[in-house]
Amino acid sequence: MSAFVKSIDKNHLLTVGLEGFYGPKTPKSLTMNPEEWASKLGADFIRNSKISYVDFASVHIYPDHWFHEEGIDEKIKFVSKWMLSHIEDGDRELKKPVMFTEFGLSNLNKDYQPSQRDRFYKTIYDVIHKSAKKNRAGAGALVWQFFVGGMEEYNDDFGIVPWERRPTYILITEQSCKLARIRGLNQLKGYLKDLCLEGY
Repeated sequence: MSAFVKSIDKNHLLTVGLEGFYGPKTPKSLTMNPEEWASKLGADFIRNSKISYVDFASVHIYPDHWFHEEGIDEKIKFVSKWMLSHIEDGDRELKKPVMFTEFGLSNLNKDYQPSQRDRFYKTIYDVIHKSAKKNRAGAGALVWQFFVGGMEEYNDDFGIVPWERRPTYILITEQSCKLARIRGLNQLKGYLKDLCLEGY
């Protein structure tokens, strides 16, 4: 399918849209999966992402779906290892960018506090920022999911309205500005440039 899409539009960026689980073709990486079940789902991060027409690898981060008994500290520790493993694979094995195309922390967790979500986001953003500063494969991370006020009825347990919680809004804005500074603020236009010049 990727070859067909590229035959129509060679400039169209393609990815597979995987969770990022390692499969049996990469036995040395199986220990990075959340649990043994992940290798039996029919997906294989390396094999699927290596396809020459695939422009960047994609990975998701949903520790709440993968671990049901662990607390926030264990989940965050896993997330760091999970990300670093995939970034290293992007650098060494795939030779292409790795985008963490969905990440979220559920507000239905037992004893959930909004500060836990901020900590979770910060962990992910710090890994991406370090990767970007060194021009490594970690290319970015996209929150699942943003809403504007009044759309809460469409919310799953991961959605947020960023500006309703100032610490979360600042964290997201600071990450955008930190990544923008790596490329140079003079390349930015409009609102983001003004926002970053305000000190974020």
